Amino acid sequence: MATHKATVTWQANGGDLPAKRYSRAHQWIFDGGVTVPASSSPHVVPLPWSDAHAVDPEEALIAAAASCHMLSFLWAAAKDGFSIQSYRDEAEGVLAKNQHGRLAITRITLRPRIVFTDRQPTAGELQALHHTAHEECYIANSLLTEIVVEAPIGES
Repeated sequence: MATHKATVTWQANGGDLPAKRYSRAHQWIFDGGVTVPASSSPHVVPLPWSDAHAVDPEEALIAAAASCHMLSFLWAAAKDGFSIQSYRDEAEGVLAKNQHGRLAITRITLRPRIVFTDRQPTAGELQALHHTAHEECYIANSLLTEIVVEAPIGES
């Protein structure tokens, strides 16, 4: 078992909380020392109360799912003897009402583009690698949201 930590900090800086006129900008501080500017999404809380240049929780969730899938995929590929030059995923999440009528990230679509070196996987091998990656991904195993992998087959 491992414990993972993140610190979230926010300051009022003269905002008016009861009037809902306050900045949603805040910081995420991770155990390795990285500080990330964060905010609500401007799609959820309009400017100027959000910071469009900061990472919002929805984006972070999508990035976490995509990153976890990638790391699990790289592990599975290495285990099966494949070499990879690059991996790029333009992941996307949908914020919509769930079956209980509440807003949620209801679907995450991963679109990995992988450049293999040396041996190229067959369509079946590629599908198996993505299946293994999805099964091994801690984030995917932690979410109720559907995560779909739309990886091109036979394309680098």
